Amino acid sequence: MGMLSLNYLMLKQKRQSRRRIQARNGTTVLPQKNSLGGHAQVGERSTYSGLNLPEDIWCHVHSLMPLQYAAQSACISHTFLRSWRSHPYLNFTEETLFLKQNASRKDYMARHFIMRVDKILGNHSGIGVKTLMLGFPDYCMDKFDAGHLNRWLQIAITPGIEEVILILPIYMEQCSFPCSLLFGGRGNSIRRIRLTGCAFRPPVGFDCLKSLTELYLYEVGITGDELGSLTSNCFALEKLELAYCGQLIFLEIPLSLERLSFLRVSDCFMLQVIESKAPNLFTFVFNGELVHYSLGESLKSLSIRSLYEPDVLSYAITKLPSAVPNLETLTVITSFGEMVNTPVVADKFLNLKYLHIDLMGACEAFPRDYDYLSLVSFLDASPSLETFILTVDRFGMNHDLASGDALHMRQVPGHKHSRLRKVHIIGFYSAKSMVELTCHILENATSLESLIVDTICNPLMNDDGNRYCTPNSRCFPVERDTILEGHKALKIVNMYIVGRAPPTVKLDIRELCSRKIGVGAAMGE
Repeated sequence: MGMLSLNYLMLKQKRQSRRRIQARNGTTVLPQKNSLGGHAQVGERSTYSGLNLPEDIWCHVHSLMPLQYAAQSACISHTFLRSWRSHPYLNFTEETLFLKQNASRKDYMARHFIMRVDKILGNHSGIGVKTLMLGFPDYCMDKFDAGHLNRWLQIAITPGIEEVILILPIYMEQCSFPCSLLFGGRGNSIRRIRLTGCAFRPPVGFDCLKSLTELYLYEVGITGDELGSLTSNCFALEKLELAYCGQLIFLEIPLSLERLSFLRVSDCFMLQVIESKAPNLFTFVFNGELVHYSLGESLKSLSIRSLYEPDVLSYAITKLPSAVPNLETLTVITSFGEMVNTPVVADKFLNLKYLHIDLMGACEAFPRDYDYLSLVSFLDASPSLETFILTVDRFGMNHDLASGDALHMRQVPGHKHSRLRKVHIIGFYSAKSMVELTCHILENATSLESLIVDTICNPLMNDDGNRYCTPNSRCFPVERDTILEGHKALKIVNMYIVGRAPPTVKLDIRELCSRKIGVGAAMGE
């Protein structure tokens, strides 16, 4: 709508210029209504001739335009010029300021980025701002001046602002977000804050963000005590995300955050303890080295991604049942490998309905003798489990492979999984213990409805594990060894799996797309 309005204004401006020329030449011109409903007399210099709309409607149209078009339209309309001085959405990036990346002109671009932001905010009244985004490009690092930043924030952070996004080029602890700008009620309207690459040092008793619902801190210098001061009075907070905050050691979520339902913590490498007392925390996503959790009874969904530690599966099955007793959804992602087989435990995930184990495997540390059949321990520990997904990227993994017509199958007697309905194995290959696990599920999951066995671990998959590969799409490249293993796995599936599937189970065997070309094959190997 903003672009259409701008094009319409420019067209009308050209027509108006022609009429002015005709008037100066003595040519008769019919009266025109101006943008505010008034009439321009023949021979007079008219203001913009356009639709008969109230000024507040035109101001609303102006507010819907992207920043660069809003600035352009202010040059052709007095109405837009007035509204420009209180434009609500200030989004400063190299794209919105028409700065194209050029490696040989970085100093020039940095100076012009700062000059343009300085000029625009210098002409802004500070009234009516709803969103402020300052996205400093990396090439501004050497030209960065904290004085400029503080002045710009002083102009834009006024009562009524709802969103503040500040992205600095690198982590600069010496640049601290000025908390004093949030005093005096100016911060109480803010609903969303995203800070990257600075320090944030809220004082004790800080209570200036009473409407805050979402807080994102990336590469931010903040301690656990300071984060506690920041959030303890944010009673409306619903979503909290922390990433690469290297000064966090102990993270405590206070009881007062009754609305907090989502927490994400990623790569805070000094973190040792996460303790949540928030009564309605529903989802927790963690990425990094394993820490001690105390997450409360409200947590229903947990995702753990730990790529550089061994035995993450053992940790999950031994520690989590007591730490998150009411868990319903669990995703465990690891790539370093399991040094021991998954143990049998007495504690149970009594409410767990969905389990996804992702062995990314792009690491030769994954042991040759890891027993996939030991994953039955997870099935036994989850009596309410309905959906089980196992993803295996077998790159770098070496296992005893199933071969021959008379494979001796180990049995795990006395284990029935009465509620398991859907199983999806992504990256199935001919490891003997993986074949045994699949056969065990077919023989002991009495309520099983569907089993999907995919012989390729496909990076182009949606959340349901379905491939994006369609007749009109281009398939992703596959290593030659992976293609050969896929064909071998398909042979093993037909030999040992297909005949064991009960007639009540929908069996879906997915093989490599016939249109795929391996990297090695494409190179003529």
